[in-house]
Amino acid sequence: MTPAQLPDLLLHVAVARPVFLWGAPGIGKSSLVRDFAAALGLDCVTLVGTQLAPEDLIGVPELIDGRSRFAPPETIARDEPYCLFLDELNASSPDVQKAFYSLILDRRIGAYELPAGSIVIGAGNRASDNALARPMASALVNRMIHVHLRAAYPDWVNWAATAGIHPWVLGYLAERPDHLWSAPPKTEETFSTPRSWHMLSDALHSYGDGVGEEMIRLLAAGTLGPPHATAFTGYVKIVRHRFGLEAIVRGDVGWPAAPADRDLLYFLAEAFRARLTKDLPASKEHASPGLRQFAHRAKAMLVELAELSLECGRPVIAPDQAGRPVLPAWFLVEISRDLPRLVAARA
Repeated sequence: MTPAQLPDLLLHVAVARPVFLWGAPGIGKSSLVRDFAAALGLDCVTLVGTQLAPEDLIGVPELIDGRSRFAPPETIARDEPYCLFLDELNASSPDVQKAFYSLILDRRIGAYELPAGSIVIGAGNRASDNALARPMASALVNRMIHVHLRAAYPDWVNWAATAGIHPWVLGYLAERPDHLWSAPPKTEETFSTPRSWHMLSDALHSYGDGVGEEMIRLLAAGTLGPPHATAFTGYVKIVRHRFGLEAIVRGDVGWPAAPADRDLLYFLAEAFRARLTKDLPASKEHASPGLRQFAHRAKAMLVELAELSLECGRPVIAPDQAGRPVLPAWFLVEISRDLPRLVAARA
């Protein structure tokens, strides 16, 4: 489910049974839990599984009237109801996971029982995200209701509108909402998530309007996946210099040819592909005269782009990761038929 759908589910489910949230790093699991607890007027006590030992939960033994009992830590042993958030639960050691069993299922640990009205929510990354994650014991899995979260641009933009996100970040993602999140890479490099876009926004705010192009490039490369960082840098150049795709479509200007503008060329090529995907109908019979004229102009633009950079030109007509065509079949047929003639005419 999406982040916007989660509060309603937690309101009905978490008050009755523990819930575990699965999701990729950086999509806002922790923030969602804290916001939900605040909406209920509950303190949110966060325990990070990777930072715990079993005794941090069970407590230490104390003598009372000649008998020993375990005294749970004061972070857990509270008199008023609260939200107990078990972050990175599936990254904790097997012994720590075992220590959570009774706390999750029975809401008690030793002689201490969570106050009535308390809720228990766990969260963790998936092994497929190349994040630290250990196999969760079946006994622990079976003690919780499991929910898988995915990043959703409509949810994010509703939040961003009141969160002070930098206008450049808002503008870029409005054009490329598919760049809000990218799958974590198998190597140690940056990748795009709602959290990383927020970090980039904070850095841009800190620098102010006078931030230079080289610094923008460095900030984007330090927070986003490489393709998104390059495209974002190009987008900022467009915003600053009013150099847009529409001007190229009209023929007022050509594709940027300077080597220093390669990031700008990459972004415009990405925007060109997105424009073709959005505007061209699946069937040519359904294309208006205006769209047919645009398709004709697009073929010439492809030739011009490929002459400048095959690296930027090929992705415009490339299939998706599954090998399926993205652009309409009729347009791809016309490209294969007309491009040699257009190239010869330019020569």
